[in-house]
Amino acid sequence: MSHSHSHAPGENHSHSHAPPQQQQQQQPIPPPPDPALQALIDADFHAIDLATDPNSQIALCGKHSSEKCTECGVDYINLNRLSRLLVNNPNLRCPPPSNVVSQQLTQAINNTKNEGNVFFKNKQHKEAIARYTMAASISVQRPPWEANQFMREELSTVLSNRSASYCESSDYISALADAENVISIRRNWSKGHFRKAKALKGLGRPSEAADAIRLGLSFEPNNTELSDYLHEIERGIKSA
Repeated sequence: MSHSHSHAPGENHSHSHAPPQQQQQQQPIPPPPDPALQALIDADFHAIDLATDPNSQIALCGKHSSEKCTECGVDYINLNRLSRLLVNNPNLRCPPPSNVVSQQLTQAINNTKNEGNVFFKNKQHKEAIARYTMAASISVQRPPWEANQFMREELSTVLSNRSASYCESSDYISALADAENVISIRRNWSKGHFRKAKALKGLGRPSEAADAIRLGLSFEPNNTELSDYLHEIERGIKSA
């Protein structure tokens, strides 16, 4: 029996002439699951009473028909958000790579933030705060498959600017809250620690403000903005 045949353009020429059954037997067989690991998985598993909304096809707590149920300890908000995004984009067979950034969102965030910056420079802090708030709201709408650093960088910058506006408005409590959020998002960024120090100084807590600056300097020892402000705070403490 002859095995001569032709190959299509680009087709791989390496192959076996063994019968189909023999070729199937040559395929690697996956190793069995580790019994100890499987036992841990089985022990951790517990059934959840899950319901779905027939109209929107979202996951709900089976007992209370809620997306987030504290009584049952379930939270399907992020899962349902991803589901809605995929349902509303039927041509999206799978999420795009994590390095794909939504340019429209980026443009909207930057434009709104820049509007806030103009108001800030003109000392129109109420209007600036409103723009920064809007920019922050847009930032957290990024789809969950995008790389998380984009949202962190955008949101921390917007909140830092809003903290400065709150400080200029003498609303030091709100300024401190924004600064704390900046630090929680980007701990090693100097601006969050600088904003926190400014808010604490405004609240009449200079020693804590100095500590905030020192923590920032532990991440950026050569940051002149932090160093200069620390000297200013320390001079104020000594003269008090």
